[in-house]
Amino acid sequence: MASTSPRSVIFLVLAVAIVVSDAQLQLSETFYDATCPQAASIVQQKVNAFVDADRGLAAALMRLHFHDCFVRGCDGSILLNSTETMLSEKEALLNNGSLRGFDQIDEIKMELECACPGVVSCADILALVARDATAKVRIMLMNISRNLV
Repeated sequence: MASTSPRSVIFLVLAVAIVVSDAQLQLSETFYDATCPQAASIVQQKVNAFVDADRGLAAALMRLHFHDCFVRGCDGSILLNSTETMLSEKEALLNNGSLRGFDQIDEIKMELECACPGVVSCADILALVARDATAKVRIMLMNISRNLV
């Protein structure tokens, strides 16, 4: 029977601790209920209006969230503008001109800032927008399929 080295045990304990701690960091639909109770409804109303005006925008908004999370995690960095010393993600060669929805995100952020200054993070705005854009497309597709039957 093989013996277990102390190094293996320590590695296993650390791995379990990381998995358990990550489980505590799950998204919560009630996260802003106390600090900005109208956050979810503001985002949903704005996204619905934007997607009603331009159906293709739903995919663009979901894509922004994907691109934000893809490189180093969901941190809102896709929304940053370039500076003299740093090229931003949104203006990088592969993204420049291919991503859209920034104006809509800015409009949502501005409305959230008026309602709850400094409360809702940019990363959370992108997550809420992607969720609501996905839900809006689902509703639209359900309505289309009902009309076909």
